[in-house]
Amino acid sequence: MTQFKRRDILKGMGGLAGLSLMGAGSLRTALAQGMASDEAWKQASGTTIQFISENTPPTTAIAANLASFQELTGITVNITEMQLGALVQKVALDFGAGRSSFDVIYADPYQVLAPYHRGLVDLNTFINDDQQPVVPKGIEDFIPSQLAAAGRFENEESLYALPYDCPTMIWIYRHDLFEKYHDQMQQDLGFDPMPSDSTTWEQYYQIAKWFSDGNAPEVKYGTGHMAQQYDSLMCDFSNVLFAYGGSYFANGQKVGLLGTDSPGSCRLTSDASLEAASFYQKLLKIAHPGSTSWDWTGVANAFQNGEFAMMPEFHEFAGSLESSDLQGKVGYAPLPKGPVRSANLWGGTGIGINANASAEKQKAAWLFLVWATSPQTQLMGLKSKVGGGTPTRQSVYDMPEVKAASTPPTDMPNMLTADTMLTAWQDDYIGLRPKIAQWNEVDTVIFTELSKMLAGQMSAEETMQSAKQRIDRIVGA
Repeated sequence: MTQFKRRDILKGMGGLAGLSLMGAGSLRTALAQGMASDEAWKQASGTTIQFISENTPPTTAIAANLASFQELTGITVNITEMQLGALVQKVALDFGAGRSSFDVIYADPYQVLAPYHRGLVDLNTFINDDQQPVVPKGIEDFIPSQLAAAGRFENEESLYALPYDCPTMIWIYRHDLFEKYHDQMQQDLGFDPMPSDSTTWEQYYQIAKWFSDGNAPEVKYGTGHMAQQYDSLMCDFSNVLFAYGGSYFANGQKVGLLGTDSPGSCRLTSDASLEAASFYQKLLKIAHPGSTSWDWTGVANAFQNGEFAMMPEFHEFAGSLESSDLQGKVGYAPLPKGPVRSANLWGGTGIGINANASAEKQKAAWLFLVWATSPQTQLMGLKSKVGGGTPTRQSVYDMPEVKAASTPPTDMPNMLTADTMLTAWQDDYIGLRPKIAQWNEVDTVIFTELSKMLAGQMSAEETMQSAKQRIDRIVGA
């Protein structure tokens, strides 16, 4: 995702319990399932590797706890964190010059993996090497949709990255207000307003209008959106597009999971896509007027300040919301259904290994990947005071202490979204933008044209026609 500024807010989540770090011995025991000997962890001792990452909470947590990895392996890891746009430029220069300035790479699926997957090591090289530590619990432990979307390109065999983080859009709402006004809302609207598997986007619109009509003095508007002329607008719109059965290209889910070099012609002028655009235009007309100036961070801040009752937002903002005055007042649910399904846009990323790195550094990098994505390290990140994301492994959600943290009171506020997320990541719920090499340019067309529509300069049909023509030129269709 382009410049995930929203993650900056997560670094100050606060309220998280501390974690007594595992010593190298206990960590070694925990990670060594199926491994022949302790020597495998020391095979690259004395090596120094470079890890380039977006400045995200998982990396912040790992950077604070590298001592246990160095003690376990004898490997030194230098971490460089930066905004995603700058990272993409540095990785592109590295690959283009055949260098390995960075050995471990935060491989955004759309801006790094799709265009540069040939510069990444196929991790099966290490997975199938019995001299290497195994991935704890196997790669099957990663959420399946995330493993494909973050790690694969065009086929189900090659694996270029292990799932590392997983921000995903869901429905975040003022549970206290929905409870307080439930009976009145149900009487006025003619349906149960509490978010559920059967709630539709049209009902979301009606709920939003009920609040915006002044029925609840606590908030002025019903809904807020990340509709700034920016990547966030594409994210917000895509949830509706996919829910209505629309898509950017044919075979949208497959292109989202596995990616393609040849997406074909753009599908934004299909009947379903046009219906989605018309609805989105209608919805934004009654949304908080600040919506067109907000990205993911802006809309979260406005929600936290009590300006509206609900929003589509990345689930990891639960950490900051539950550490604010709204603690205990917020509810989480999958996004509403359209005529086809509920779609919840996924924005996760994996970490991979630079194929230009020396054999020794590739081995060291593999040890780091195994450690950084292990259940134990993900649990550490979940509890870290300085950062940490949401786990990408099923086994972490199955841990008794993590299960217990999914209901309040909790010392892991992001886990209050756990039930919602395990639904949102299922194949028929997850929303996936196209994994194509030209995505950055396509993304820019989408949010630029949508901004014109929201400003009243173009109709929904004109917007989709213009976007299709421009996108077809970009992908050569």
